[in-house]
Amino acid sequence: MQEPAITPDLIAAHGLKPDEYDMILEIIGREPTFTELGIFSAMWNEHCSYKSSKKWLRTLPTSGPQVICGPGENAGVVDIGDGQAVVFKMESHNHPSYIEPYQGAATGVGGILRDVFTMGARPIASMNALSFGEPGHHKTRQLVNGVVEGIGGYGNCFGVPCVGGEVRFHPAYNGNCLVNAFAAGLADSDKIFYSAASGVGMPVVYLGAKTGRDGVGGATMASAEFDDTIEEKRPTVQVGDPFTEKRLMEATLELMQTGAVISIQDMGAAGLTCSAVEMGDKGGLGVRLDLENVPQREENMTAYEMMLSESQERMLMVLKPELEDEARAVFEKWDLDFAIVGETIAEDRFLIMHNGEVKADLVLSKLSSTAPEYDRPWEPTPEAEELSDVPQIDPIDGLRALLASPNYAGKQWVYEQYDTMVMADSTRTPGLGAGMVRVHGTEKVLAFTSDVTPRYVRANPVEGGKQAVAEAYRNLTAVGAKPLATTDNLNFGNPEKPEIMGQFVGAIQGIGAAVGALDMPIVSGNVSLYNETDGQAILPTPTIGAVGLLQHSDEIIGNEVREGHVALVIGETKGHLGQSALLAEVFNREDGDAPHVDLDAERRNGEFIRANREMIKACTDLSDGGIALAVFELAEFAGVGVCLDDAPTEFLYGEDQARYLVACNFDQAEALMIAAGQAGVPLNSVGRFVGETIKIGGSEATLEDLTAVFRNSFAEAVA
Repeated sequence: MQEPAITPDLIAAHGLKPDEYDMILEIIGREPTFTELGIFSAMWNEHCSYKSSKKWLRTLPTSGPQVICGPGENAGVVDIGDGQAVVFKMESHNHPSYIEPYQGAATGVGGILRDVFTMGARPIASMNALSFGEPGHHKTRQLVNGVVEGIGGYGNCFGVPCVGGEVRFHPAYNGNCLVNAFAAGLADSDKIFYSAASGVGMPVVYLGAKTGRDGVGGATMASAEFDDTIEEKRPTVQVGDPFTEKRLMEATLELMQTGAVISIQDMGAAGLTCSAVEMGDKGGLGVRLDLENVPQREENMTAYEMMLSESQERMLMVLKPELEDEARAVFEKWDLDFAIVGETIAEDRFLIMHNGEVKADLVLSKLSSTAPEYDRPWEPTPEAEELSDVPQIDPIDGLRALLASPNYAGKQWVYEQYDTMVMADSTRTPGLGAGMVRVHGTEKVLAFTSDVTPRYVRANPVEGGKQAVAEAYRNLTAVGAKPLATTDNLNFGNPEKPEIMGQFVGAIQGIGAAVGALDMPIVSGNVSLYNETDGQAILPTPTIGAVGLLQHSDEIIGNEVREGHVALVIGETKGHLGQSALLAEVFNREDGDAPHVDLDAERRNGEFIRANREMIKACTDLSDGGIALAVFELAEFAGVGVCLDDAPTEFLYGEDQARYLVACNFDQAEALMIAAGQAGVPLNSVGRFVGETIKIGGSEATLEDLTAVFRNSFAEAVA
């Protein structure tokens, strides 16, 4: 087949700028082949190289005594004691999900699961953080239904419980939804598998499903804005098969027990190219590939297509040659392809052969660790204007408006499509606070949460970045867990615009300050840029996934609200309404500053909750919707009414940080007040759980009435 000529249009179609192409010419001293151009395009795009973000990612705290492996591998690894580790990561599949919602979301789940079991961990939990356009937009319903079906379709068949996540709606996502997938698994802390190749002349082995033409150019597509050619990008979306992935996991974990694996890497973005280059680069070795040996499910595939395909359920491994037969037997037992497709070489060289013909011959290290790195110009986000007066509102009317919004209504329509109990270790399923999973065969429990408030980040990226971490810290604390570490999924618009890059820099600064102060280092993550359509960017959305640990299930703070329990607020309430849910949903306003995050208060108040858990019957953090929304959610979950003291709108709906709502009996409330006084922690009684109505001052409605609004509004908006 005649390869196309390398023209300026072809270079641009591969997402390479003219100066980047000039760098390629300087590196190789000649015009690249078509396959070489594709390889550079795959390795140097934003999705794989992090060329706009590396400078700032290096500033994040990533280490601590609990950290076994930080960023740079397939997933982060954190010690949980007793020779065990939790392995976790969050990653985006935004662009594919907008183009083809079902397969985009499904393969996002598949990819993040492979990141976990590639490290030698068996997945035990998943979450997803989803952002869609306004419910009335013509694409939103299709996207919501397709994405949720894709997540459920893949995760349910694979057999991993979905224990939490979030769903939001905002016009800024009309042209670009966000699908952020999280997975966590368990491994022995001394049996973690890494991707760095070692040893010269070692076989490079292809494992899993066959290679097709689906997903060719997917990583490059994910590194560009959308425009009116979006439908043409549909072939760049991969197609997933959860049953093959399940077999791949079992075969991989079994193979790891044989001692045959030197290094292993998931074939994710940029497929065979990225996995081979990363393994060689991390090990300081070169790689030779013979593409005629690659298992193919389509006829007459070219070297270009095989190197850039993002077909799913595939792995690349460097194998101990003396154990080849044993390794092959494992994969044949699971009815999966096992093919030796190359070897490691001493030279710093990426040599691609196809039927005896050289298709690419490049300096391997120049493809990965020496990819372009930019210090993009950035402008700090201007200070938000002071919030103008917010009218007082009948408290029940305000609450009803929040409950009727798909942003704050119950998400049962979503969660009920996911298997939340498979493996039988889930102790709390989605719907209220962090999800929890028992560490099988022990008394330990892991807690998981995903958090960010994009309105805050747009108004004040530094405080918004801090708040995303702080809310994750509070959500873990509210169930009794000690926060361990975090993963981030940084979703932003076009970094070539200084105002967008300023949002990114500010958010990184806030996240870094918070994870440092709260001892929750970033151990893995993902950056997704160019989330724009026709120049309109999404809200800056740096999602924080966090993991916490309870040493014993007895330490769990439950949701045991009973008639007569006292409602207490721990933390100081000043009544901050800037960028609040009440403003957005009731007054259609998104003005004012984000709430200030006092990291010392966050840590102090969180430690107080964990130290006094025995006196607390139920706990939730206070964030969107303030006291009013949180007290309703506890009451609704327990099926008991609540009577709150009369208070102004800003007290009921303010979104001050470092706060928790606690329920306990009267004697425990007195003891907590004494303990809070000794610890210097603000604590106030705000009402009592009683009856069958929600009563706030002189305004009330039946719990049954408000529950109907809460339970039905989401499905009415999207189903």
